[in-house]
Parts: sequence; C-alpha cells; structure tokens
Amino acid sequence: MGPGDPGTMFPPVPLVALVAAALLIGGFLVRQIVKQRKPRGFPPGPPGLPLIGNILALASDPHVYMKKQSKIHGQIFSLDLGGISTVVLNGYDAVKECLVRQSDVFADRPSLPLFKKLTNMGGLLNAKYGRCWTEHRKLAVSCFRTFGCSQKSFESKISEECLFFLDAIDSYKGKALDPKHLVTIAVSNVSNLILFGERFRYDDNDFLHMIEIFSENIELATSAWVFLYNAFPLIGFLPFGKHQQLFRNASEVYDFLLQIIGRFSENRKPQSPRHFIDAYMDEMERNEADPDSTYSMENLIFSVGELIIAGTETTTNVLRWAMLFMALYPNIQGQVQKEIDGVVGLNRMPTFEEKSRMPYTEAVLHEILRYCNIAPLGIFHATSRDTVVRGYSIPEGTTVITNLYSVHFDEKYWTDPEIFYPERFLDSAGQFTKKEAFVPFSLGRRHCLGEQLARMEMYLFFTALLQRFHLHFPQGFVPNLRPKLGMTLQPHPYVICAERR
Repeated sequence: MGPGDPGTMFPPVPLVALVAAALLIGGFLVRQIVKQRKPRGFPPGPPGLPLIGNILALASDPHVYMKKQSKIHGQIFSLDLGGISTVVLNGYDAVKECLVRQSDVFADRPSLPLFKKLTNMGGLLNAKYGRCWTEHRKLAVSCFRTFGCSQKSFESKISEECLFFLDAIDSYKGKALDPKHLVTIAVSNVSNLILFGERFRYDDNDFLHMIEIFSENIELATSAWVFLYNAFPLIGFLPFGKHQQLFRNASEVYDFLLQIIGRFSENRKPQSPRHFIDAYMDEMERNEADPDSTYSMENLIFSVGELIIAGTETTTNVLRWAMLFMALYPNIQGQVQKEIDGVVGLNRMPTFEEKSRMPYTEAVLHEILRYCNIAPLGIFHATSRDTVVRGYSIPEGTTVITNLYSVHFDEKYWTDPEIFYPERFLDSAGQFTKKEAFVPFSLGRRHCLGEQLARMEMYLFFTALLQRFHLHFPQGFVPNLRPKLGMTLQPHPYVICAERR
C-alpha cells in the first residue's frame, strides 16, 4: 500500500472492539428505554423524545410550560427528564395536598447527579430527609434566633445596613445607576452578621465576586446541559458545556468559603459562639465521638454556601424588582410614600413594628412577591416512600417539582392574576388581608427557614429607600420586563435614577 492509502492511515479496528462497543451502546439504549417506562398508575404527561424525554421543553420558561401542560394533563402530571421520572404539582390545591397533608412523604430531595457532585447530598438545603437535614436545620434555626431576627437589636443592625445602602445610592447624586451591586452586598450583609458576625464592605471585590458566581450558578442550574448531565452523567467527561462552567464555579466558591471559615473561626472560644460558624464547630466537637455524626467541615462549607445564596439571591431580586416596578408605576410609588410619610415621617428610620399600620405598602410588597415569582419552581423535592395522590401511584424516590408560579397565577384563587394589582391584598376597608394561595416561601417541612428574616429585610429596605428617594428611569430608557431564567427569576440589568425627595 502507498503512503496515501486509507489502509495505512486508519488501521483496521479489531472485531472484538467493535462488538464490545455495539454491546455497550445497545445495553445503554435498553437501560434507557427501561428507565423511561412509567410505573403502573403513574400520572400521565406530555409525550417526550427518545432518550431525552421532555428535557428540551424545559429550555425556556419551564414554569410557564408546566402550567400550560396542567391545562391538558391535570394539576398533577409527569415529565420524563431523560429517564428521571418526575411529577409536577400545579395549582395551590395540589401543592398543599402534597406538601402539607403528606409533608413527610414529600420532604426528601432527589439523588440527582448534580446534587451528588456539588454537595454529596449533605449540607442543609440539598440534604436527604434524615438525620443530616434534621440536625442542620435545627442548628440553622437556632442560630437565626440567637444571632438574628429574634433579637430586637438585630432590627437596628438591619436599619444600620439600610443607611449604608442609602448613602451608597446617594453618592450617585441622582444620576443613573444599576442597583444590583449595591442591593446584593447590602442584603448579603444581613445574612453575614448571622454567619460570620461581621458585614462586608461594599467595595470588597472578593466577596462580590463570590456572590456573582453563586448568581451565575443559579442561572446555569436550570440549563439544558444540567438536565442532560442529570440524565446522562457520563457527559461530565466532556470538556465543554454549561455544566462544566457550573462545576468550575462551585470549586472556586468552595475554596473561598474554606478560606473565610478559617478567617472567622480564629480566636474562637468553645461553647461561646459568636456566630453560625462558631456554633457549628461547637457541634462538631460535641459529636466527634459519634461515628454517624453529620457535622463535618465539608458539610459546614456546604451549609454556609447554601445559607449565603438563599439569604442573598431571593431577597436581592425581590428588591431589584421592587425598585423597577416603583419606577414603572409612579402612582403606586407615590401612594407608598404617602403612607410612609404619614406613619413614619421623614426624620427617622421606619421600624418593623409599624408594618401593621402600613397596609398599602404591605400589599405592594406581597404583590411583587406574587407577580414576580422569584423562585418559580423552588428546590426540587422527592418522595421519601411510596404514596398515592388523587389515585396516582408515586413511588419512593420520585423527583417532584412544585410549580409555585402556577400557585400565584391560579385563576381559582386570583382574579386576573396576569395583572400587577396590589389592591388584591386589601379588603373593602383598605386593610391588609392575607391570601391562602400566597406561598413564595413554599410550604411543608422544607419551607424557607429564613422567611421571618426575609420579610423583615424586604420591608425595612423598601420603606427606607422610598422614604428618602424618588425612583425613576433615565430619559428614554425602557426596561426589559421579561425575567432572566434560572432557579430564580431576576430582572435583566437596568439603570435607575434615585433622587432625594
């Protein structure tokens, strides 16, 4: 054969290797087909593509897609996420029926490859429903009470952070600014006081970089690449794809958290905790003789990271949406300011105690939470044992998605839900009224443990901001009201002018 002959360029592949490859591919296909078979009595759902099921349908506005599918298949239907059998709960009645009436059954987390890789199913938010979750949630709740919102003095610390935030905005002298950076640091500093006992400066670029990485991972976590990785973990060996960026980000954050945990645990006195890190290390020492203890440095890192992002991402986006909507609806902004002026005045900071005397302000904040759906799908749940719901059989370990967007746009409970209308939270006498189908912090065993703190933050930052400033868009600026898709729905970057009143 000559040098250009194909036979010399591509040596023949041994027949045994070809047969082995064919068997591997055939075995994979058979396994995937078996995985994609629905269990007997499983809820119906939309048809999917071979191998990948309904994954591609979730690439854009999955919460909207799921609500539309519920019109066809009912409030409880199934999706095939590449062989991962998944049940979706739509509407308030279905979510309440599962998360409240069968709270233990729906309190688990799915053992998805992404969760296993990032947290080994430990920590707090992604922990399996068992000892690890019980111990870590109990400790977190205790620390929130001891170092946070159960202390009257903690409100003054939030108000102090509000002043730093307002002064930072004031430095722009009414010129256009993108508030994301300032809001993010201000909100995260409230959680930082509980976790580390200290706040971070607004020009601390290392901490801001970590928060931005967290925010990027929140977006990446719902990309098609991640859904594909969960279905086919072998693609983790590919050097490209958004899942690889997520992994690189997570590794960088892990190293940073290890560093700041070491920094804030210096000069620690055992059993005299100053913050969450100290309290956690006390538990590690107290349980070091227990071979089954779930307290570890790895789980401390996971817990701190989860509490930072949970305490920052959602409240930050609520306030960013609130600022955008106040500039968009100056008449609503004016009514809020009139109420603040009448109850608080202009010469002192608002207090949380005055919230009950400001029903319209409370209604506006609630409507922002309802309408903007900061966490439309929450965090995925899983069934801890076999169960039956509305005649459907749902096996143990089934992934469960709670579509909170569909709850807040449930026509049974909300009139014209697609309209931004704060008055829906007021009665005929103009007093604030609670709504049963208002569940931005979810329901059941896994509901947000920082709800009380988040409500206090949102109210104090929002009222302090509108007490001092009038918000409006620069001349000719038109905001993009379509949310950026991720595990949370955040506004696209925008600029706003904050002029002293």
